[in-house]
Formats: sequence, structure tokens, C-alpha cells
Amino acid sequence: MKKFLLLVTAFAFAFLSQAQNYDAAKNLLILQQYRKAKEEVDKGMSNAKYTSKPEAYILKASIYGGLALDKTVSTTPEAEQLISEAEKAFSKYREMDPSLALMKDAVYQNAPVNIYSSLYSSGYKDYEKKSWQSSYDKFKKVVDYADLMIKEKILSVPIDTNGLILAGITAESSDHKDDAAKYYSRLADLKLSGEGYESLYRFLVNYYFSKNDIASFEKYKAMGKELYPKSEYFDYDKVDFAVGLVDDFNKKLSALDQMIASDPTSYKAYEVLGELIYDTLNPRKEGVPIPANADELEKKMITAFTKASELKPESELPYLYMADHYINKSNKINDARAAFVEEMKKRTKPGTAASKEDIAKRDALDEQYGNSLELARVPYEKAAELLSKKATLSNRDKQQYKKAAGYLSDIYGFKKGKSKSKPADLAKYTAEEKKWNDLYESIKN
Repeated sequence: MKKFLLLVTAFAFAFLSQAQNYDAAKNLLILQQYRKAKEEVDKGMSNAKYTSKPEAYILKASIYGGLALDKTVSTTPEAEQLISEAEKAFSKYREMDPSLALMKDAVYQNAPVNIYSSLYSSGYKDYEKKSWQSSYDKFKKVVDYADLMIKEKILSVPIDTNGLILAGITAESSDHKDDAAKYYSRLADLKLSGEGYESLYRFLVNYYFSKNDIASFEKYKAMGKELYPKSEYFDYDKVDFAVGLVDDFNKKLSALDQMIASDPTSYKAYEVLGELIYDTLNPRKEGVPIPANADELEKKMITAFTKASELKPESELPYLYMADHYINKSNKINDARAAFVEEMKKRTKPGTAASKEDIAKRDALDEQYGNSLELARVPYEKAAELLSKKATLSNRDKQQYKKAAGYLSDIYGFKKGKSKSKPADLAKYTAEEKKWNDLYESIKN
């Protein structure tokens, strides 16, 4: 009976020793006999005593990661499963040993190294196939493992540049913009430059502007300009980005309104807002419909140009835009007026007077036409005054000056025709018409 008990006790001791002994699998790992090492660690992982210590999990992670990289496995579906299991094991190890004491063992340092290498290789293959989401899922882990290895001094580099670049590209391409900004910012803050890096500064400038983080927007725009002085992209200001980042007209308006709210002294913001509405109310292509809220937009445009002229009183541009808008409006009214007069003639019998209703409508159109011309007169005169004070005129200045003088001559000619019964007004408007016509003739392009 005693012999039997001794035998049982010896067997139990041997089993316990085997259950808690990691050397066999570790030695096979050192010899890179990964398949045999896996068989050994798998036997141990089935025993609660074996898995009671964190070493079991870092050992498994090291072996599984190494096997996944083996040339006989790395291109097979098994590799993905092995890496998944290696990650789970390594995560469990970190949970059981927050101090990461075993990471000081050169053999066990293979755990994060092998997982990193496998994820990088697999992620890059997905990158080449433009499988952005799958690639990003791997590269964000690549960055995490690299950061860990740098912290634990397994890698002797300050930052994993390639991993961060690929994590940023795949995050951006898979529409994880916030994550892309996080990765790109880490690279940009090192002021990396050279071919291929400009795009990350461009992304950050765009990204932070869209987030209304103007401090970061200005920071990375300044970095981009410093590192890429020949690039015009970093010369664009907040107003350019406010308009350029969106395509929809109403979104552009909203963006500019926000810019003005944050910087009410921005001449450019008011000018661009006015120009945006001007182009919408005065489309260059025929047949483009005018917005239903044209009257509301017109008021907003005039307010914007008026404010711009106050902020930069030496600029003739706001006045020219306002005047051109009212001239365009008067031309449409005049076309409607001419068409109505022609219709009125057709339905009025020879020798008889037109109906009171027709006469009233014709007179109303005449009044609208005159009012629109008058609204154009004031800004044209102001623009002409500013242009006359310039020491030298560019060809563009001359064209605008001549245009303003020509329209002012026409406007006073119309006013002259309406004042035949008022001698004083007739003389005044006749003189004004001649003055502007003479100026028009004197300007040579």
C-alpha cells in the first residue's frame, strides 16, 4: 500500500512539474522549431496550472507569432488565425503582468516583434489591393505594437515612421479622418519633409479647418509653408478654405457666415461672400435659374459689399460689383419693357389710344428701369472716383474705369430724356452725360 501511495505521489509531482515547466516549448522557440513548439505549448495550455502564470501567454504569443511568419505558413489562411490567437495571448499576458517584466527576456521580446511583423506584412498586402478597411484594422495595431516596443526599448527608434504613414493613409482612405489626423500629426510634429510628405500637411490643414480648430489650422499651414515654400497651397487663407472645402452654394454661404462671425473685420470674407452671391444672381450661362430667394440674397450681397467697402475704402471692387449687378438687373427690366411695348402695339388698333392698364404697366416698367439705373449710378461714381486717384492704372483698371464711365454716360442720358419738362435738371443731366462720355473717349486701353 505504501509503495502504491509513493507511486501516485511521484506521478502527481511529475505532472505538476510538467504543467508549470515552460522550458521545453521555450527551447523549441529558440531553435525556431515553431510547429513543435506550438504542439508543446498547446498541450500545456490545456492545463489550469500551466495557464496560471503570465509566462504561458507570452510564450504562446511568441510561438504563434513566429509560426505565422514561417515561410511555409505566412501566405496561407492559417497565418491570420495564428496572429489572431497570438494577439489574444499577448493581451492576456499584459493583463496578468502589467509590469511587463518578462519582456526583458530576449526570447519573449519576440512576441510583440513577431505580431508586429505579421500584421505589417498582411496589412501591406491589403494596402496594395486597396482593401482600405482591412489594411487600416491591421496598421492601427502595428502602430500600437511599435509604440509599446519603443517604450520598452525593444526598438531603438524614436518613432515608427513607416507604420504611422501607412496607418494614416489607410485611416484616411477608409474614412477614419479623426484617426488619420492623429497619425499624421505625430509625423508632422517631427517636421518630416521631402517628397511624399507634403500631402500629410495638406490633410492636416484641411482637417483642422473643417473642425474649426483655427489654431491647429494655422500651425500646420505655417509648417507646410516653412517646409514647402514653393507650394501655393499653404498661401491660401481661412476664407479660401471656407469656400473651397464645400461644393454646395448654401454650405459655402454658411461657412462664410461662420468666418465673418469669428472675424467681423475680414475684408476678404465679406468680399468673397458678395462675389459668391453675385455669381449666383448673375450666372454667366444662359438658362441657369435664379434662386427663389433672390431678393433676400440681393440684400445679403449688398450688405456684404457695403461692409467690405467700409473695411477697405480704397478698393473699387465692391462698388463695381454692386453697380454691375444693378446694370444687369436694369437690362432684364429693359428687355421686359421692350417686349411689353411691342405686345402693346400689336393689340392697340391704329389711331386709338392704348388701354389705361397697358399704359400703367409700361410706366411701372419704366420706373423700375430708372430705379435700377439709379442704384447703379452711385457705386459706379464711387468706383470712378477711386480709379481716378490711382497714380497708375493697369489694363484691368482702365477697362473697369472705361466701363464705369460708359454706363454713367448712359444713365445720365436716360435721366436727361426723362427731364425735358424741367430745364434745370435737363441742363444738369446733359452736362453729366457729356462729362462721362468725354471721359469714356479719353481712356485708352
